[in-house]
Amino acid sequence: MSQPGIPASGGAPTGLPAQNRASSASGSLYTNGPVQNALMSSQVSVNEGYNSQLPGSYPHLIPAKTLNPVSGQSNYGGSQNVSPLSIYQGPGQTLYRPPVASNPVTPSLHSGPVPRMPLPTSQNPAATPMPSGSFLPGAIVQPPLNWQYNYPSTGSQTNHCPRASSQPAVSGNTNLTSHQYVSSGDPSLQNNFIKSATPQHANKNPTMSVGYSYPSLPPGYQNTAPPSTTGMPPSSLNYSSGPQGFTQTPLGANHLTASMSGLSLHPEGLRVINLLQERNMLPATPLQPSVPNLHEDIQKLNCNPELFRCTLTSIPQTQALLNKAKLPLGLLLHPFKDLVQLPVVTSSTIVRCRSCRTYINPFVSFLDQRRWKCNLCYRVNDVPEEFMYNPLTRVYGEPHRRPEVQNATIEFMAPSEYMLRPPQPPVYLFVFDVSHNAVETGYLNSVCQSLLDNLDLLPGNTRTKIGFITFDSTIHFYSLQEGLAQPQMLIVSDIEDVFIPMPENLLVNLNESKELVQDLLKTLPQMFTKTLETQSALGPALQAAFKLMSPTGGRMSVFQTQLPTLGMGALRPREEPNQRSSAKEIHLTPSTDFYKKLALDCSGQQVAVDLFLLSGQYSDLASLGCISRYSAGSVYYYPSYHHQQNPVQVQKFQKELQRYLTRKIGFEAVMRIRCTKGLSIHTFHGNFFVRSTDLLSLPNVNPDAGYAVQMSVEENLTDTQLVSFQSALLYTSSKGERRIRVHTLCLPVVSTLNEVFLGADVQAISGLLANMAVDRSVTASLSDARDALVNAVIDSLSAYRSSVLSNQQPGLMVPFSLRLFPLFVLALLKQKSFQTGTNARLDERIFAMCQVKNQPLVYLMLTTHPSLYRVDNLSDEGALSINDRTIPQPPILQLSVEKLSRDGAFLMDAGSVLMLWVGKNCGQNFLSQVLGVQNYALIPQIMTDLPELETPESARIIAFISWLREQRPFFPILYVIRDESPMKANFLQNMVEDRTESALSYYEFLLHIQQQVNK
Repeated sequence: MSQPGIPASGGAPTGLPAQNRASSASGSLYTNGPVQNALMSSQVSVNEGYNSQLPGSYPHLIPAKTLNPVSGQSNYGGSQNVSPLSIYQGPGQTLYRPPVASNPVTPSLHSGPVPRMPLPTSQNPAATPMPSGSFLPGAIVQPPLNWQYNYPSTGSQTNHCPRASSQPAVSGNTNLTSHQYVSSGDPSLQNNFIKSATPQHANKNPTMSVGYSYPSLPPGYQNTAPPSTTGMPPSSLNYSSGPQGFTQTPLGANHLTASMSGLSLHPEGLRVINLLQERNMLPATPLQPSVPNLHEDIQKLNCNPELFRCTLTSIPQTQALLNKAKLPLGLLLHPFKDLVQLPVVTSSTIVRCRSCRTYINPFVSFLDQRRWKCNLCYRVNDVPEEFMYNPLTRVYGEPHRRPEVQNATIEFMAPSEYMLRPPQPPVYLFVFDVSHNAVETGYLNSVCQSLLDNLDLLPGNTRTKIGFITFDSTIHFYSLQEGLAQPQMLIVSDIEDVFIPMPENLLVNLNESKELVQDLLKTLPQMFTKTLETQSALGPALQAAFKLMSPTGGRMSVFQTQLPTLGMGALRPREEPNQRSSAKEIHLTPSTDFYKKLALDCSGQQVAVDLFLLSGQYSDLASLGCISRYSAGSVYYYPSYHHQQNPVQVQKFQKELQRYLTRKIGFEAVMRIRCTKGLSIHTFHGNFFVRSTDLLSLPNVNPDAGYAVQMSVEENLTDTQLVSFQSALLYTSSKGERRIRVHTLCLPVVSTLNEVFLGADVQAISGLLANMAVDRSVTASLSDARDALVNAVIDSLSAYRSSVLSNQQPGLMVPFSLRLFPLFVLALLKQKSFQTGTNARLDERIFAMCQVKNQPLVYLMLTTHPSLYRVDNLSDEGALSINDRTIPQPPILQLSVEKLSRDGAFLMDAGSVLMLWVGKNCGQNFLSQVLGVQNYALIPQIMTDLPELETPESARIIAFISWLREQRPFFPILYVIRDESPMKANFLQNMVEDRTESALSYYEFLLHIQQQVNK
């Protein structure tokens, strides 16, 4: 089975004296062959990993704002631009933004205003051309690439990941590479790693087999498999584990030239497609990530694309080439993902480049046994004596076989020099809204019961601390001092100048005070049932919580049910329902900077704030969300939560809260991303604070958070054939260990536009563009963001047509890699974040934008372009077998009513919701054997569970739905929908390819794109 390439992330954290990025480049100059077909047959299992912090991340200071060297603006966190996105150069616009660094700015290739995407004729009285927005600010921000996504598979996916039971696997990819030693005068060893597609070259050369069994792992090299977390079993990496043998061709300039001459492409990758004739390009199986065009021996060692992925799997040699392609260059990371196999190294020496501080990795080159060359800055470093011995093989003199050089993802136990203070204990503070509105919803019962059930499962050790605060118009603290007969409530009514009464008894050791904590959780839901207090002093409660947690840091979990009305941070309603669709009136920006400033204070003291908003009314999430965004927390939103009137929301809340309480967590973390000399990172997306130009402060890091960065080519890459990216996450585990998780990705460099397009990853491009569009919505307007998304498609396909296609054919011609680009952008335009029309409530739109910025790519793509399956005829043909369960694998259908039929049943997986639409003439067999009803009329109006019947049909669909749910960290509610059901409108709204009252159909959209491209 062929394996998808794994991106390696770059960047190690460092707290040691200033280390610069990269120095001199080396390597012979040549042109890379084109990239292999982007769609691989293999299925990658998606794993969630946990974040590690970078060394030196501990200064306990309030973060200072950093000055943007280009714009002169102050940066605080969230997505931070070292180049402003606000002036996005669209066709026909003058380029106003100053060049970044020494990079020359290339003017736009065409001029004249491009009309915005037209509304359907019914809403387009005067189709006046408007200047287009765009995401490409001249030299730097790139437009989208075509990325295919492969959805995560569950826990032990035996049919995808065979394990040698007798030997422990050292990592997710345990393939071992032997590097041949060459003298320092020879070209870099890496030059052999571009894939040769002609088999005869490999056969001409003598091969060397390197395969051996691992002895049982010594204590310093444990192979840790984190326990499966509730609700989200980790899935194993789709890289064979156990001993591997492989052949490596001799390296050298002569061989390289010969092998380059034979590069060929899979015919599929070279296909040019006319989308107007071949619209139905959606594959029936989940999209696979593009595989970099690398030598198979190096690709085997590459980072899993579920952890680290690039929008372009072939990196353009120059910024001019990147500008010409009109595609965005960036990385998407899921650095702390739960992993089944993770090699953990305990060593007193962590080997890093002396110049740029890159961690040694599979893509460095050994000049001889004593010297290695950094793959980011090309400095030659000495191999420490301790690194000469390999505890796995018990052989001396083979540094190239150490686990650090065999695994693109690895975790180090950090020695004392990576700590500025002793590792902090796990500290959990819960802050509850107990106003009348909150008590009415009944959420306290669910939270307290969930905490009681999971108290022993909170990540931690004997040092774990816990505390509780409740608030309405006053703030209530709870003394849980050991020795008390019952918890003691302390009320502070002065919300203007909050102080902490008895601070030493409010955050207590969980083990020592467990009975008091349990007593409090049992009595809390009843304590406020008679309250008439309607006010909410959220701001002062957060200030109090911050003061309480400042000495230690930790995680603050805040539960809020309404708009804050008292004290600091009080907010006023801003939403006017009749103006929801009016772009000018949408309040996407915070109405106060109180929550952002407090979040930055929290970040400086290693406190992250997670916000749970359970509200039926407008609560100004645009303002409240800042508390989580800049402190590296998360936002959870449950609109219209009510324990009686909305029981399915209660079920979703309980399941997600259980995952939240028990999942892995990293404290006081920092992350740095490094890349090969010549490349630079200029914008970050996600929830964090940028402490310096490239150091992300993450007071907490969780396995469900994703990040994205935008990059540019600052210096020509003409002297190198490969570039690498490395992310390093330094963090404190819940057990009090300092750890560093490192991911490294290696990609080829190309010199022609065709090769850049061939290596485009359409899903990664769409994900990065979505992040850029959220920023554009906030800094400019929603209509600007929508224009820029459309222009990203127009610009890239125009570039392809004018610069790559030799003969200008009629139609909309696209490269195979971008065949789904227009479809995914249309899906983004119809996604809640960017859609027009009055049906999107403001808080729901803001929450969708929060999800875009904080979700790993796989979940973002699923919520943007749902998967549709026909499920009334499920069979075991092609099914997966997982843990003795048979999981049917029905084909994925296009999102169009054309694909529905009244005699069938269709399941739509939209990420956070599952909708089962049952046609009026659906077969009696499905109704009785799956739904348990005798006829269509007996299907309940509201049905959110399938009965477990003793029939094979019932077992198949329940197994399929359970499998879908297991693959994500949130809980999708299932709705069974009849023709006259109120949920039917939601179901049809997700039919991306069909026309709606405010958006074009896919075919109309393609015609619009063609009209602009062929001008």
